[in-house]
Parts: sequence; structure tokens; C-alpha cells
Amino acid sequence: MKGLSTLIRYHGQLLDEKRRALAELQGLADRLRQQLVDLGEEMKREQAVAGTSVESSMTYHNYAVVLIERRENLEKMIADVDQQIVAATNEVADAFQELKKYEIAKANRDKRAEEEANRREQTEFDEMGLSIYRRRESGTGLG
Repeated sequence: MKGLSTLIRYHGQLLDEKRRALAELQGLADRLRQQLVDLGEEMKREQAVAGTSVESSMTYHNYAVVLIERRENLEKMIADVDQQIVAATNEVADAFQELKKYEIAKANRDKRAEEEANRREQTEFDEMGLSIYRRRESGTGLG
């Protein structure tokens, strides 16, 4: 019984680790998406500034090229992290199934042990009752 408890504890810790890793990946994806939004807003602001002066509009093209490159890099990073999230989600599901397998096995074993203990206890009570009955019968038959 101790072996299953140890396995349950181990797989529970493993599941917690995988959940934490998944949460970290989801947080990273959220931060990257926010950076993408911020970048889009920055681009709009710079476009507005570039439209107000000739000097700004001349340098805006180079700046826009850099922003577009950053946006593409962020989009690639988001796609990579999303793939990692899918893989991590599958790992969490697998770890959960593994944990449940051991929990169910332990519950079944505990149930069988309890049923066996109840059966033994009932057998003892039956034997005690039979013994008392025999003593009464033998005592009344003599007297």
C-alpha cells in the first residue's frame, strides 16, 4: 500500500511541475501578444508623427522596416510558444491520466482491503455467535 501512495505523491508532484510549466508558457504567450499590440500602437503613433513633418517622414521608412521586422519576429515567437503550449497541455493531460490511474488502483485496493476486513470481522462475529449458541445448547441440555 505504501508503494502506491509513493507513486501517487510522485505523480502528483510531476503533474504540478507540468502545470507550472504550462502556466509559464501561457504567461509568456500573453506577454508576447501584449508586446505585439504595443508595437502596433507604436507604429500608429509614429505614422501620425511622420505625417506632420517632412523630416520625420524621411526617417519613418527605415523605422517602419525595423518595426515590421520586430512584428514578424514576435509573430514567429508567438507561434513557437503556442506550439509549446499545445505540447505542454498534452503532457499535463498525460500526467493527469497517469496520476488518476494510480489513484484509482489505490482506491480499488483500499476498497478490497476494507471488504476483506469486514468479511473477516463478520466471520469472527458469526463464529462467536455460533460458539455462544453451542455453549447455551450444551449447558441447557445437561441441566
